Amino acid sequence: MAASKIKTIGVMTSGGDAPGMNAAIRAVVRKGLVNGVKVKGIKKGYAGLLNEEIVDMEKKDVSDTIQRGGTILGTARCPEFKEEEVQKKAAEICRNYGIDGIVVIGGDGSYRGAQALSRHGINTIGIPGTIDLDIACTDYTIGFDTAVNTAMQAIDKVRDTSSSHERCSIIEVMGRNAGYIALWCGVANGAEDILLPEKYDFNEQLIINSIINNRKRGKTHHIIINAEGIGHSTSMARRIEAATGIETRATILGYMQRGGSPTCKDRFYASMMGAYAADLLCDGKSNRVVGFMHGEFCDFDIEEALSMEKGISEYQYQVSKDLSL
Repeated sequence: MAASKIKTIGVMTSGGDAPGMNAAIRAVVRKGLVNGVKVKGIKKGYAGLLNEEIVDMEKKDVSDTIQRGGTILGTARCPEFKEEEVQKKAAEICRNYGIDGIVVIGGDGSYRGAQALSRHGINTIGIPGTIDLDIACTDYTIGFDTAVNTAMQAIDKVRDTSSSHERCSIIEVMGRNAGYIALWCGVANGAEDILLPEKYDFNEQLIINSIINNRKRGKTHHIIINAEGIGHSTSMARRIEAATGIETRATILGYMQRGGSPTCKDRFYASMMGAYAADLLCDGKSNRVVGFMHGEFCDFDIEEALSMEKGISEYQYQVSKDLSL
């Protein structure tokens, strides 16, 4: 599709919400308008597209939003979007509303939906919006910085009371099956043990031995950061207390990590990514994903992006173990 034919772009957030999504929405809207195209907001992700929850957006509609957590457009899961007929219906709805292209802010699942729309003739650009940092084509995802700082501050508070009561504390952080929040918090909070889905061998006896040895050396607390992908923190706490005789408590931080006002980094990077995505669409590009690698904003073909794999850095993991000694 030639750039001159792009007259209207849509923007949606899909999957889990993340702090900074509003900054990206704001940037898409305002950069699109600057580029001379109309912008429509699609509420509640792909489900909202199918239900035709589509509204016109002007500059004023995104005023006073950049500092807000969550997403002003709302988001929802839409498992039926995997079906070919549903995808065709969604593309037809886009055409009925004059939408030439869509910016989709979300994770891998959202990219697959964008890829499907592209196959059916709708230009699509994906923006990585997830607190999990688990998208391989980018070193940054919208929301991670806010989420990891929220978790870090909460863990500091738990550590204070854990030390006062000479407890062992297991603190469970989010991240689905990715251990990035756990790794970063484990290092930043000075945890004695960090349990990552990518690395944990489920040898609980090693943790128990570590707690006992540290107590003999005079440590008054023991902090274990447990990733959501491992889970079962409460039952783990019971087993550790029974084995060590040391009071052990589990704290599951949960969805508090998704909320809150985004950090400066999340506001700035999300704004750059939103503007970049709008520019790509206005240049007639499609089936692309915006990323940030080696200090620069960039873009990849969606298929290439989805085929990439991402793992925990061996060096960072080894350092986290060395520093916890």
